[in-house]
Parts: sequence; structure tokens; C-alpha cells
Amino acid sequence: MPKYRSFTTTQGRNMSGARSLWRATGMTDEDFKKPIIAVVNSYSQFVPGHIHLNEVGKIISKEIQKSGGVAKEFNTIAIDDGIAMGHSGMLYSLPSRELISDSIEYVINAHCADAMICISNCDKITPGMLMATLRLNIPSVFISGGPMEAGKIQKNNKTIKIDLVDAIIHGGETNKSDDFLKNIELSACPTCGSCSGMFTANSMNCLTEVMGLSLPGNGTLLATHIDRKNLFIKSAKTIIKITEEYYKKNNKNVLPRNIANKESFENAMILDIAMGGSTNTILHLLAAAQEAKVDFKMSDINELSKKIPHICKVSPSTSRYHVEDVHRAGGVMGILGELNRFNLLHKNTRNILQLNLEETLNKYDILSTKNLDIINMFQAGPGGIRTTKPYSQDFRWKTLDNDRKKGCIRSCKYAYSQDGGLAVLYGNLAKNGCIIKTAGIDKENYIFSGIAKVYESQEEAVNAILHGKIKPGNIIVIRYEGPKGGPGMQEMLYPTTYLKSMRLDKTCALITDGRFSGGTSGISIGHISPEAANKGIIALVKNNDIIDINIPQRIIHLDITDKELSNRVLEEESKGSLAYKPHNRKRYVSSALKTYAFFCTSADKGAVRDNKKISNI
Repeated sequence: MPKYRSFTTTQGRNMSGARSLWRATGMTDEDFKKPIIAVVNSYSQFVPGHIHLNEVGKIISKEIQKSGGVAKEFNTIAIDDGIAMGHSGMLYSLPSRELISDSIEYVINAHCADAMICISNCDKITPGMLMATLRLNIPSVFISGGPMEAGKIQKNNKTIKIDLVDAIIHGGETNKSDDFLKNIELSACPTCGSCSGMFTANSMNCLTEVMGLSLPGNGTLLATHIDRKNLFIKSAKTIIKITEEYYKKNNKNVLPRNIANKESFENAMILDIAMGGSTNTILHLLAAAQEAKVDFKMSDINELSKKIPHICKVSPSTSRYHVEDVHRAGGVMGILGELNRFNLLHKNTRNILQLNLEETLNKYDILSTKNLDIINMFQAGPGGIRTTKPYSQDFRWKTLDNDRKKGCIRSCKYAYSQDGGLAVLYGNLAKNGCIIKTAGIDKENYIFSGIAKVYESQEEAVNAILHGKIKPGNIIVIRYEGPKGGPGMQEMLYPTTYLKSMRLDKTCALITDGRFSGGTSGISIGHISPEAANKGIIALVKNNDIIDINIPQRIIHLDITDKELSNRVLEEESKGSLAYKPHNRKRYVSSALKTYAFFCTSADKGAVRDNKKISNI
């Protein structure tokens, strides 16, 4: 009998009770000789991107059974950021990541599963599963439900692509009719799957590809396409294969921590910078690195951001390209192929295919491969029919987008910029760093100086934007929205999007110790660390202060003297128990959120649990 975690001979008669209960589920003597594969689903009827994942779990479980394993399904919780956005529900989004990772650990260890396959799609679910995978370090494979098709409307006899952000923008415009808004609402999210732009869910699903924990195509192949079903089946076969490699052949190279090493984390960040992905991915990679026991920090990201070119611009940074277009251009492997041609990647990292990155690119890069099946897979495109049914269409483009000069994916020679789509800024306002998505900013705004307008909450800022209190040249400061101060570090898609509604996105900036949705663009700076609740300088900013932002030099600076800053520190500390707390903010904070706030680290550490607080237990 192989030494699986579930039924090893070393536990002998102690497993009799467990086997009795497993028999009640239909397991046979023959099944006890097979590995138990946990099929970790995130199916939820609340979550639009997940409405098809219950069926996905069944497909994967059936294939695991056929391939020689015993499949056991369980679900995690699933919060949809789009539904939670703009109200108190968003406070729960980031903390749910910790609950997801903990709950997976609980079930896997309590029931001694041998391996797992993680079915994810939405913003905090993929990172929560990733954290659990690296913590548990058993054979694991990731597979997402896939992105949705881009929404499309007809305007001036042209087909215009839209997404969720467009619906929010138009919702804030007072000159649009109810019929127009209804058309946008009906068109913006036309199919099942995660949002159609390079928002957090799709960014994270792309990153699991480059980290080597999911199969090529995972991040970009549409949820509606029949090829996505084929990817589910291939993933199920892969988890059986690597489980046998580990338990029967003692091949430790297939374990998550040996796949996702320091070089894999750097490759993931390089991809994110090159495609201008969500700023949230930085938060999640920093958190995952701690679970993997990998020394990967904000300073590493800062150095990478200076030398990686921005070669792929996708919604929300442009309305021209969505994830379906990235797939047609070769997907994640297409982007990595261009980076590899300029020697910008670690080529020896390995993946669940048991190939190194260079071997993987030789096989899957559309400019290198001779494999017609792979070319056929990257020709998979949108069906153009509104549907919640997955893998229900088989449309294929007649040609691939291999234009590396002006296409969706560019050669490094023709990059949008020679430094990447994400950047880390430092200065007196963010001593431990802050994050900006440069992919969504016009170059003329790379250097920006403005007058501070300070708000103690997202709600207060949104009210000011919609009621004309923000003027060109203002820098909106939203504080006490960090991991501890929020608590929960809610995403702020609404204030940045309403700036677009009010036509202020090119002439104003927004900075916060909170975070932004992957759907955010414009001069939006988040993750300011230390946060206000941790005595960060952002807590001391006053209305009409001048703030300087210099992206080329990676600087953010509050323009006051050291003496004035010292006076403000003394003034704040004189408030006693009210110091470094939001002024007159009315917000209910539950015990669950208070618990998260007590244990969480700052954004520059990934906003994860501070294990130092429990190290003596």
C-alpha cells in the first residue's frame, strides 16, 4: 500500500474507525489503495463568476475517479467583490482570504487528504487557495472557471466592448437615460466567468500559470468555450499524475513549495508588471510568499518594476483589449515568450507539467510552437451570445494575433513603456512603500502635484466627488481604510470610477492606505504604508497641503517641513485614546472584523496574520 496521508500502514488499526466512516460514503477496499484528492470548490450562487463551478467540480471529480483517485468535494466561502463593492460588505472581502486559507487547512488536515485540486475564480478565492496550498505543501493543481466574454454594445454603427467598470461610470453620469443604463447593465457582464478585464481574479489566475501551479491557458481561456472543459479534464489527470509522482516515486519536485520558489515569485511579479495587472496581486503575492517561506518583499517588487517593460495593455487600462484578446495573442505564454526573448525571466523554474519554463515556452508560445492542438486552443474565442452556461460554444478565430508591434501583446522592443505597468513609490508619505498601476495613467500625468482634500472614509470621498466638491488639481486623500483602520482594507472602485463620471480622472489624483479594485485606472495610489491606523504620515495630512507624485523617480512626498511634521505628530498624540483613529466616522465594526484588525499586518507585508502575535502559543 502506498504511503498516502489518508490510509498509511504506519497508522494501522487506528484508521479502522476512519475507514468505517469512509465506507459509509461508498468507498471500497480497492478505493483504500488509491489517493484521496480533495476537490476544493468555491461554488456560490451569490457569485456570478461561480454559478457554473458546481458542475465543474463534478466533471473534475469524475475524471479523478476514472484516472485512479478518490475524489472528495468541499466548498469554501466565496465573496464577489463586484456585489460587495460600494457598501459595508466590502470590509469583509480581504479578511475572507484568511478564512478561505484556514478552512482549507482545516478540512485537508482533519480528513488527511493526499492532494488537492483548487477550483477558483474570484478575487480573494484564488489567493486564499494559494496561501493554503503553500502552507499545506501537498500535491496541488489550480484551475479557474475562466473569464467571461467582454460585453458589447452598438454605438454609431460600431461594436464597442464594455465591462463592469463601464456600468459604474455611466451610473454616475446624470445625463444618461434609464433605458441607456439598462442596456449597459444587460450588456456589461454577458456570460458566466470572472470579469472580462485584467482585474484581480483574472490577474491572479494568470499568475498561477507563471508560478507553475496551473496549466497553460488557465488565466485566459474563456469560461464559455468548450476548450475550458478540456482544461478541467487535463487538470484532473495532472493532479493524479503528480500525486503518484510524489507518493510512489518520492519526487518532491512536484510539491507546491518546490515549484513556487523565490524565482517563481519573481517571474509572477514580472508578468504582472508586464501586463499591468491588478495592484491587488502585489498584496496577495506578498501574503503567499510568507506561507511559502520565501523571502519576497516590496523592495524586490520595486527593483523589478524599474526594469520590466509594459508590453500588454488590457481593460481597464484600455477599452480596446480584454482577456479574450490576450488569449488570442497567446495568453500568458505569449507574454512570457516576449519577456523570455529579452532574457527577463528565470528559465529554470518548474511546473506541474514537470517541465521548466523554457521547455514550457517552446511548447506553448504561439510564435515558437509547431503543435497544432495548442495553436487551435489559442484560437478559442467568444461566442457572442448572452449565457450563463459554461463551455457551451466552440467559436474559433481564423487567425491568431501575432502582431508584436501593435497587437494585444507587444515585443519588448515596441513596449508601451520600458518600465512596467505597476510601480512602487516611496517618500515621507509612504516610508514602507505604496503601489500605483502606471498602465492606467497617461504619461503626461507621471509627474503630478496637487492640493490635498482629506476624507476619513471611502463614503465621505464618494459623496464629495458626486456633489462637485472636488476640483481639477485636487489630490483626494482617503485614510483609515487600511487593513487595520478599515478594518479589512476595502477596495475602492467607486471613487476612482466616479472621478471618470465627473470627467476628473485626468486632472485629479487619489491616494489611500486602502486598496483599489483591479478595475481601477487613473492616478490612483494605494497600499500606503504605514497606514493611518499604524501611525502613518497619511494620518497627519491636512486639507490644502501640497502632495507631489513623481512616478519616474518613484517618489510620493508631502510638502511640509520636518518641524511642521513633528508638530503634527505631537498634536495627534495629544488626543490620547482617540489618536490615529478616524474622526467622526460612523461605521459598525463586527467582532469578526475586529479580530482581523488585531492580527493583520500592514499592506507592505501582504495584510496577513501577524504570526508574531501567536508565536508563544
